[in-house]
Amino acid sequence: MKVIISVIVSIVCAFSGAAFGADAGALWAQKCASCHGKDGSGNTAMGKKLGVKDYTKSQGFSDAAAANAIKNGQGKMKPFKQLSDADVKALVAYVRSLKR
Repeated sequence: MKVIISVIVSIVCAFSGAAFGADAGALWAQKCASCHGKDGSGNTAMGKKLGVKDYTKSQGFSDAAAANAIKNGQGKMKPFKQLSDADVKALVAYVRSLKR
């Protein structure tokens, strides 16, 4: 019985961490803001150089396309394959929140 309870507790703990992922704002600041800007406008030296889009105005892409770009890179954007699926999902939601 103790073994079963231990297994159940372990499974619950494993899934609870994956469900929440990392803090999207912190991930954005660490991985994305240097090019895309803190506000998502792309108004940074690197953002201007690379011609990144202003996510505060236009977001003409699906969540799946955004997740793919984050995970696998797109154009001049490098891939972030080390991010978990939960982190990628959190970043996509964060990008959506940038639109004014």
